Amino acid sequence: MLNKILFQFGENIKGYDVPVLNEREIRAGAGIMFLFAMIAFMNAFLIKNYLFLKLFVIAFLVDFTIRLVINPKYSPFLIAGRVMVQNQTPEYSGAPQKKFAWILGLVLAITMFFLVVVFNVVGPINLIICVACLTFLFFESVFGICLGCLVYNKFNKKKAKLCPGNVCSINIKQKIQEINWIQIVVIVLFVAVMLAIFFFRNYLIF
Repeated sequence: MLNKILFQFGENIKGYDVPVLNEREIRAGAGIMFLFAMIAFMNAFLIKNYLFLKLFVIAFLVDFTIRLVINPKYSPFLIAGRVMVQNQTPEYSGAPQKKFAWILGLVLAITMFFLVVVFNVVGPINLIICVACLTFLFFESVFGICLGCLVYNKFNKKKAKLCPGNVCSINIKQKIQEINWIQIVVIVLFVAVMLAIFFFRNYLIF
């Protein structure tokens, strides 16, 4: 009985044929994790203070170990995410693809633990892994896009079900989602102006 309470990946909800997780709390947890990861990364990259990075790597490793070995509902970052979105209607996403994505995250966490915490390695490999982790967390928290889940579909015959925003299904875009030529022009002009300001900043008064 205790095993069923503690050791489980995903919730069995009536009406869903696969175990599910609450995407809202996952996004919230990823956002909280992204905040601390960015603070740690900036301290290491800008002022060469690696203490926060080491602490975050340990927290990252512990959190993902709990998610995968015990139960996602006992993950500290996901608990924090649940607190933040507890008054929002749950959005269910399939657990299998999340498990695959989090295994990738655990591999990165283990790698960083040995590089940063155990061996005190400072070099480009750390930077690459940090940027990869920040990218995964950013896409999850801001866009609701699980990059690891996209990889899951490439290597599994059984395609993922219940993806956030129904991206696993073929849907016709609604009118509010369409992008017209005026919007494209706005983006192009905006980027052009910002690049012009950057390259000609010495001629401008700020």
